[in-house]
Amino acid sequence: MRHRSNFADLLATRTRQNNWSGRTAYIADDISWTHGQVHDLAARTATVLSERGVRPGDRVLLAAPDSIEWVVAFLAIARLGATAVLVNPELNTGDHNTLLADCDPKLCLSTAALADRFTSRTWLDVDHLVGSKAPDSAPCEAVDVSANSPLYIQYTSGTTGRPKGVVHAHGHPISYATCVGGDVLRIHPDDVSLSVSKMFWAYGFGNALVFPLFSGSAGVLSRHRLAAHEIAELVERHSVSVLYSVPSAYAALAETNARNSFRSVRAAVSAGETMPLPLAERLPDALGFTALEQIGSTEAGHAFCANTIDHNVPGTIGQPVPGWELQLRDPAGGLAEPGSAGDLWVRGPTLFSHYLNQPRATARTLVDGWLATHDRAVLGEDGAYRHVGRADDMEMVGGISLSPLEVERVLLTHPMVREAAVAAVRDHRQATKLRAFVVASDTPELPDDLIALVRSQLPAFKVPRSVQVVPGLPRTPSGKLRRHVVRTGSW
Repeated sequence: MRHRSNFADLLATRTRQNNWSGRTAYIADDISWTHGQVHDLAARTATVLSERGVRPGDRVLLAAPDSIEWVVAFLAIARLGATAVLVNPELNTGDHNTLLADCDPKLCLSTAALADRFTSRTWLDVDHLVGSKAPDSAPCEAVDVSANSPLYIQYTSGTTGRPKGVVHAHGHPISYATCVGGDVLRIHPDDVSLSVSKMFWAYGFGNALVFPLFSGSAGVLSRHRLAAHEIAELVERHSVSVLYSVPSAYAALAETNARNSFRSVRAAVSAGETMPLPLAERLPDALGFTALEQIGSTEAGHAFCANTIDHNVPGTIGQPVPGWELQLRDPAGGLAEPGSAGDLWVRGPTLFSHYLNQPRATARTLVDGWLATHDRAVLGEDGAYRHVGRADDMEMVGGISLSPLEVERVLLTHPMVREAAVAAVRDHRQATKLRAFVVASDTPELPDDLIALVRSQLPAFKVPRSVQVVPGLPRTPSGKLRRHVVRTGSW
């Protein structure tokens, strides 16, 4: 019997063995697709890609919105032993050109709207490929690969600069489906999930593609970024039981007065950035659930530290996911003193193998099997880790280093503040001053009130010199704050 390490083949086999073929796998554009239909169409789509010259080891760029076409195309690429390069379709032309040059794909798949981006490459309309060409093709046998063979490349979100291509293997999704989807969230075939984070991001890829297909459950897909009222409507209409989102979206949901829409939710996961404790404390009353905060990275594949169904400590990122080891290190590389903040290093089964075309960056980030996350955390006496910022998020004011998260948490306790970001910004004299930017209901006295609030709780050097009310904060498409943009003082 052939050893089944091919991710697509393993999922198809698992579906047959568990009699999931007739169960709903996805609800997309108000159409339901069963697990059997998804795997059959993927095998037929693989035949079309093979006829277009795609071979094991080739890279195929996939730039499309979340859809059944995205899922099928990914599984088809995997089935051929090729490597899928998962790209945000909302990037501008220059960014797409940069990624094209970096990954050098054999074929590009996108919607027709992006066809002009890929005129220098062999290109196919992914909607036409899956919807029109594949159904008339014969199914393709899966290519035998090892668990360590490259399966997909995802680019980092670029919060601090140039995105890097992170290479993951066929065995990785199976591991985090077991450890996160199974051990942490206990996803079962009767679950219906909705991920606000899209599949071209690590968080969304696990949530929306891996977990439903591995567990025999269903996922709700949306082609566009969802507004708060749309999330509430989809959750209610499809009785979503597992919701994945980011803090900024949960903050918007908390203001919708739509608590009844979320009665079906048994687990709500938060990741992408730290959830402020005031927001976490509001969610049970506003939405009827408590968020399970976790932390992961593109390099780790998915979460490596998480609160679970059985053990949730709001205001923390939980405990190590089964199979993962965490260390907090001091600036010299030794272990941090108990109770003190340290740089977070992790080791586990789904660490990336390398950054595409960046051996020096790989060597700096992956050291002796440990990943430098560039996050900072504290281990509490309760065994839960508390995230205290990114190493590159620290601000320097008056020669003193401080974490903006501490100040932001205080600002967010004010009832009029929905979002907050704090940074050291140069004034007209080029002097660096701490400035707060808040998304809030604007009143003339609000800036003074917020400064007084911070002064009442934190030392003087952590008090912003000014507060600016803004309509929104600069974020990546995945919802992460672009702190390097905040530091410019304008966007």
